[in-house]
Amino acid sequence: MSEEIEIKVQNVVASITLNTKLDLNLIAEKLQKVIYEPEQFPGLVYRLKKPSAAFLIFSSGKLVCTGTKSEESVRKALDRVLKEFEKIGINVKNKPTIKVENIVASADIKKKINLEKAIQTLGNAIYEPEQFPGLIFKLDYPSSVLLLFSSGKLVCTGTNSLSEIYRSVYKVKEILREKSVLMD
Repeated sequence: MSEEIEIKVQNVVASITLNTKLDLNLIAEKLQKVIYEPEQFPGLVYRLKKPSAAFLIFSSGKLVCTGTKSEESVRKALDRVLKEFEKIGINVKNKPTIKVENIVASADIKKKINLEKAIQTLGNAIYEPEQFPGLIFKLDYPSSVLLLFSSGKLVCTGTNSLSEIYRSVYKVKEILREKSVLMD
């Protein structure tokens, strides 16, 4: 493979199933740092500082965790939430199911990108510089969306594994090289 590209995970979004119904009124009443406005949104928002994470919690026992940097951090944050639940009398007996839904990562390919030329040669791309400074490029395999910036920095999203992030970033760099849109 070509030279190493540093890829940094910025956010992991995971869905969690507790297989337990939850009393959101009880949670909102007993826990601090909870936002619960049922007339606006059917779930409540619960934020943690350590590990840094935010949870959307629904009465069905489904949760969405965001703001972590790894699946391990999702597990640690969930463990903390479950301990908080236990303190207020909510016991989750079944093992929760965690599914990573999306990973957002950033990278720098260390070469400037001619976005004007790229939009002319790439398929599955959108570039409207008056609305957004980056080119939006959709890869079919691995299925992902990359935001490419003229500086050579990029953001990759739409995958649910680190290996897909790495494949996407290296593949897009190779495509940009083949299309001769990289500059020194």
